[in-house]
Amino acid sequence: MRPTEAMDRPVADQAPPSPRLPPAAGTDAVETVDADVPAAVGRVLDALLAERVARATALDPVFGRDLAARVARFTLEGGKRTRSQFVWWAMRACGGGAAQAEAALRIGAALELIQTCALVHDDVMDGARMRRGRPALHVDVADQYADAGRPAPGRRFGEAAAILAGDLALAWADDTVAAVELEPAAAPAVRELWSALRTEMVAGQYLDVRGQVASAPSVARTVRAACLKSALYSVERPLALGARLAGADGARRAALGSAGRCVGIAFQLRDDLVDVYGDPRRSGKPVGGDIRAGRPTALVAVARARAEAAGDRHALAVLRRSLGRADLSESGLAEVRDVLEATGARDTVEARIGRLVDRGLRHLESADLEPEGRQRLRGLLHAAAGSPPAPDGTDARVLRSPLVAARVDGPVR
Repeated sequence: MRPTEAMDRPVADQAPPSPRLPPAAGTDAVETVDADVPAAVGRVLDALLAERVARATALDPVFGRDLAARVARFTLEGGKRTRSQFVWWAMRACGGGAAQAEAALRIGAALELIQTCALVHDDVMDGARMRRGRPALHVDVADQYADAGRPAPGRRFGEAAAILAGDLALAWADDTVAAVELEPAAAPAVRELWSALRTEMVAGQYLDVRGQVASAPSVARTVRAACLKSALYSVERPLALGARLAGADGARRAALGSAGRCVGIAFQLRDDLVDVYGDPRRSGKPVGGDIRAGRPTALVAVARARAEAAGDRHALAVLRRSLGRADLSESGLAEVRDVLEATGARDTVEARIGRLVDRGLRHLESADLEPEGRQRLRGLLHAAAGSPPAPDGTDARVLRSPLVAARVDGPVR
């Protein structure tokens, strides 16, 4: 073929044909997936993303290298795949098996991609330089082009590239869900849930951003934002997707939904605490990001409300001069921590996390679920809220030790 003929062909025709991906799970493989759900989702992502990167590289090698490969690497190399585990174990707890396994793993993979979109965009909005212990994607792209022999591209280039990378991850997530073969009875509800999940995530993120420029929100308002930006997207909707795949009845769906809502809010409240008190070596990002960004967390809202009720002018002054200061020093952050503890805000949020987890577990126990699936969901719900079950494996009460498990892959903030 002459070079001009290749150039004249439509771009889509130049891309390699999409290979048929290997089955995610077969009749004999469900127990194998049960043994290691994150690894099974990882295998699906490996095949899916290899094909997507190949197509992107065929479209343009620079695009494939700079953006598509980074999206794939970010998705494959980080996170605990908690959302995809919620999908799988909700499906299994509601009686699903080999017939639903393929769809559950594909939807789990799509959730990992939409999480990539959310985190990459989140880092741009926050101006965060680190994610999962490595440079954030927008920093990494900018550094790639910071060649000493030419002018540095500047912050805007890296941010623009990251926005496009997040968009690409979202497009791949949608493509993945669109290609899932669903049982006719489940298809409408699953697609409606997927649509709702995306919109809720954006709504919660907007409320979070708006809260940084609006007047100080109430505790109730911050919890509402936490529900949208984390509870629904991180826990409740993944559980609902798994239940729908299994054809669960209304009672089981309602119980799982209530459990997910309670623990999902606890999930975000725990993340608020980890941001202020966590270990950067475990969280993969510097502490104090919420304070320096002036983010309206429930933790800060409780501290402000308690300080106002007590007439504590010192605490109010510390919050007023510290929140939203990007250059806040470590000693300034320590002063904020003192206020959070002196006002009782930290203890109040810890106690609320405990109550939410307890309530969520009661909803879980009320549902008619398969025993192994119930046990796995119980463990996931505990872990999501950073509050593991008692050492003897019972559910007597959630341990209250502070920040028992700082998560590497926190909810979207």
